[in-house]
Amino acid sequence: MNPGSWFCGADAATPALALAEPYHPRTMDVTDLLEGLNDAQREAVSAQDRALLVLAGAGSGKTRVLVHRIAWLLRVAGIAPWSILAVTFTNKAAGEMRARIEQLLGGPAGTLWAGTFHGIAHRLLRMHWKEAGLPQGFQILDSEDQQRVIKRVLKSLELDDSRYPPKQVSWFINSNKDEGRRPAALAGGDPAQRQMLRLYEEYEKACQRAGNVDFAELLLRTVELLGRDAQLLEHYRRRFRHILVDEFQDTNAVQYAFIRLLAGGSNGIMVVGDDDQSIYGWRGARIENILRFPNDFPGTRTVRLEQNYRSTNTILKAANAVIENNSERLGKTLWTDRGEGEPLKVYAAYNEHDEAQFVVENIRRFVDQSHARAECAILYRSNAQSRVFEEALLHARMPYRVYGGLRFYERQEIKDSLAYLKLLENRDEDASFDRVVNLPTRGIGQRTLDDVRGLARAQSISLWNASRALVDEKKLPVRAATALAGFLTLIDEMETAVRGLPLSEQVDHAIQASGLADMYAREKGERGEARLENLQELVNAARGFDSESAFAMAPEGEAPAEDISELAAFLAHAALEAGEGQAEEWEDCVQLMTLHSVKGLEFPLVFMCGMEDGLFPHQRSVEDGRGLEEERRLCYVGMTRAMQHLYLCYAETRRLYGSETIGMPSRFLREIPTELVEEIRPRVQVTRPLYSDRGTVNALRHPSAGSGLYEPPAIKLGARVKHPVFGEGTVLNSEGQGAQARVQVNFEKAGAKWLVLQFAKLEQA
Repeated sequence: MNPGSWFCGADAATPALALAEPYHPRTMDVTDLLEGLNDAQREAVSAQDRALLVLAGAGSGKTRVLVHRIAWLLRVAGIAPWSILAVTFTNKAAGEMRARIEQLLGGPAGTLWAGTFHGIAHRLLRMHWKEAGLPQGFQILDSEDQQRVIKRVLKSLELDDSRYPPKQVSWFINSNKDEGRRPAALAGGDPAQRQMLRLYEEYEKACQRAGNVDFAELLLRTVELLGRDAQLLEHYRRRFRHILVDEFQDTNAVQYAFIRLLAGGSNGIMVVGDDDQSIYGWRGARIENILRFPNDFPGTRTVRLEQNYRSTNTILKAANAVIENNSERLGKTLWTDRGEGEPLKVYAAYNEHDEAQFVVENIRRFVDQSHARAECAILYRSNAQSRVFEEALLHARMPYRVYGGLRFYERQEIKDSLAYLKLLENRDEDASFDRVVNLPTRGIGQRTLDDVRGLARAQSISLWNASRALVDEKKLPVRAATALAGFLTLIDEMETAVRGLPLSEQVDHAIQASGLADMYAREKGERGEARLENLQELVNAARGFDSESAFAMAPEGEAPAEDISELAAFLAHAALEAGEGQAEEWEDCVQLMTLHSVKGLEFPLVFMCGMEDGLFPHQRSVEDGRGLEEERRLCYVGMTRAMQHLYLCYAETRRLYGSETIGMPSRFLREIPTELVEEIRPRVQVTRPLYSDRGTVNALRHPSAGSGLYEPPAIKLGARVKHPVFGEGTVLNSEGQGAQARVQVNFEKAGAKWLVLQFAKLEQA
């Protein structure tokens, strides 16, 4: 984000304390401002109350209300544009807001301030740098710059950055700044806490010496400036007579303090938000802000926008029924006049692969009915869940895009792990050596690496061999040689340790022994947790990997030779998967995303997957009342993204966090009234195969096909069968019913596998 780009107005050179000139509104015509609005929207747009809380339900037209309110203030109330401050969370939203205001006004909005919290704070600090105790040309640190400063601080204090990872230190600093806490306000605590406080103090000194501010500092310093300079605060209170805030449920402590300071006790303030969509508590957002607003601003009028323009009534009834179980809410009920719509579909998959196959097949049918792939969204709670869907979509030759994120094999922690595994297979893999030689940090400095690269170039050898030569010939300082030799020994010992182990155990050992797991475990917050989940999903991918099936359909020249190791085949498979590349933004492709990423979007067809307790709601929230309520809000957000079709999927068994788990359907599913739901197949697992008198699998009634019969192949137990990928085998068992009836076949080369008959393509051998 560029903090300087938020402002679209024309008064950049206006002196800080200059008085505004008289303003004369252009017109009193309000027809176009109220036309097309419903009663609640009109009430919010034209309200004369000093404090206004607009509870805007999902799909209720909140942006339209916000824009029309600003236009009303300008054209009807006669408020000068320089007296209005509109705050939102992204530069894109601020730009769109301004464009829509100017469209309503029929011309430029003049000196209206519209921007993000950080952008507005940046502008104020530029104008009042001296009062804020900053140099006039202060520089803004992005996240990478901030971590470089922290690394220098760690080095000056002679602290090991493997014990105090810069990302963890920056998280500690930023989270405290977002709460308005300087080091002096924090208690000492245990030795580790005291060390973090010391780092916070030294980091602040380093920033002050260099004239730098980070993003969290922009807002905190602005609040502190206004809090201690009464004259300056009074000026801006007189200037910004009307303050409007979008997405108010996402504000943190210091953002709310900023708004309260500017509003004072007499200015008009309108906040727009939805307490039922507060889902960012893990990054500092406080739902308490919107809940306490009426108490902090006595006389607040609350307007509820409950008419939804997006979803069918059935979807809204289901979402209302789920969110009503939360206690921390102000209360509203979404409704629509778009019709009832079809029931929600609940699918109980056998496992995560069956779940992915079901989703892909339904998307294919939807697209075959002349719909666009871009109208379909696959939503999941954890980033790690994307891998199975990515593989299913790739195998189906269906373009997709991971919205707001990277594909599984492109993620940093996955590429780090694969680099270690590649070195186990081939020491001369220079790209992998370069990536992980000092990851996690092990004291191998840039000068040492320059020596390694120089020798490798001079003698046309690999980086590994150059490192070995420098160590053996004692051409490095003792400390550097010890660190580099430690890495070489680590790789050799890892190879010895994994020799003969199953593939999944090889992958798991590499992740643990390399130190990657410990490194990412120290990365605080949701991101660190997601990285660990992705690492475990890589182990799951290895456990389910079958080299024959993986490369049976590979184009000629892309499949590995038959005599390579299983690890080499897995690495080749990962490279092929990563090499596919996701679709471009402009392409018609299926959208994959986490539930946190989907807020603000909508799709005709939505699949919410992994609806099991422990996964969604997430395990860490199950015993935490407040955490569980945020998970329920996340479920509400996901459900209200669907316009016409909503599928809720869970798996009876799932490979999760390294172990096979038996899934309990999410409590959120149980909160939906049964009359709103259609189950694709019964929530029972058949444990006894169903046979006819002839000993073959019976023809079974498909649960969603009315009176029609689904006829699986008549395959006898003990029969010899042939599969196009796995080859020949013997039928051992059968279970299930309908289109998901499946058989267990013991293949001569691939071993025992369960296959869904509908997709198995088995023939009598």
